[in-house]
Amino acid sequence: MSNEDGTLRHVPRTEATLFDAAPTAASLYLPPVDASAGELDFVERLAATPIGETFNQFSGNAGRLQREMLLRYLSARRSAEIVLCGGAAGYRGARLSGVAFTSVAQLGLGTTSEASATIVHRTLAELGLEDDVLLWNVVPTHPHPPDNAESNRPPTPAEIRTGSAFLRELQAERIMIAVGKVAAAALPGAPSIRHPARGGAREFASGLRHLALQLEHQPGVLPSGTRPERRPRT
Repeated sequence: MSNEDGTLRHVPRTEATLFDAAPTAASLYLPPVDASAGELDFVERLAATPIGETFNQFSGNAGRLQREMLLRYLSARRSAEIVLCGGAAGYRGARLSGVAFTSVAQLGLGTTSEASATIVHRTLAELGLEDDVLLWNVVPTHPHPPDNAESNRPPTPAEIRTGSAFLRELQAERIMIAVGKVAAAALPGAPSIRHPARGGAREFASGLRHLALQLEHQPGVLPSGTRPERRPRT
């Protein structure tokens, strides 16, 4: 939730919010915000940071819903051991929901869905990894062509550099898995899998399943450097 000036404030679990409706079978239910000071600061800084020419969906009064959803998500996935990292927010997914690879339809907040979000959450659910994975994007805001906000474009190198600063804060002791070419380039040394978009659903699912088996049975198989140095989590 936000103060009158648009800044975030802590919301105790007893305070009802827009997101407290009972979950449905198709919903990714996020509990009421129980954010740490570090998580609040992280989201505040993200909301205040221009990332090139991307649309910052967390900024200002218009971004209150996205900020709260992100706070809820970070709080709920605080103990997640894996970061599944894509390239950038999409116009049907994180631009609206505030959560990477997640649509408002999955959160029970609207009807707009996204194919990649559906594939990612379905695969995580099938593997029993939903609670163990933090979803993120190298560029957490939405890059789009100047004349079309309802479209996506690849992030620029400068946008990737700025966005990567937030990714590094989430890396503490976590295993990084890159999804797609943008994330693979930004996370050298991390294992990478096919992005589910544009016909990549089967390869994404099989790639993530293969890595999950490696993590379960051969934890040392991941490339060195995938786990960053120990540092406090956000």
